[in-house]
Amino acid sequence: MTEKQLHVLKFPIGEFQKPDVISSEMISTWINDIERFPSEIQKTTNGLITEQLNWPYRPEGWNIKQVVHHCADSHMNSIIRFKLALTEDSPIIKPYYEDRWAKLVDGVDDNLEDSLNLLKGLHAKLGKLLKHISKKELSREIVHPEHGKRFRLDETIGTYAWHSNHHLAHIKQAIAHKGQF
Repeated sequence: MTEKQLHVLKFPIGEFQKPDVISSEMISTWINDIERFPSEIQKTTNGLITEQLNWPYRPEGWNIKQVVHHCADSHMNSIIRFKLALTEDSPIIKPYYEDRWAKLVDGVDDNLEDSLNLLKGLHAKLGKLLKHISKKELSREIVHPEHGKRFRLDETIGTYAWHSNHHLAHIKQAIAHKGQF
């Protein structure tokens, strides 16, 4: 498999591209994507058997269950990051080793129920929070030491909407290819 083919499998919807101008319509669309993600992931994984949950979305990639559990972990961190940015001045966020978390017992569990329930509640709470961020607050920032830069909240909303759609595409890709690459 070529590097280009692997890149397409790794980023099936492309990499996140921050728009030059982030409109209120864009933010509304992103929040809608974030709010609908739990039902989309539930619908997509509903009825999958253990064998299917172990299908990877690309060579050397996570399997379906790891992707679902990762989304719960990642989006728990996201709401904390938003709340830090709304209550502190340019807080430095804590990165974590996603790959190591994906190998922990809860990251390889064949039962998705806890992560799906967590995503449902978490995204409802996150959607409520994001809908009430003022225009002024959208310019607040977090500092990500792993990237060595600042990210505004409006951009971060887009990043998490993209992250949701990105991993939903991974799951659909694994199912379409039946884990065979």
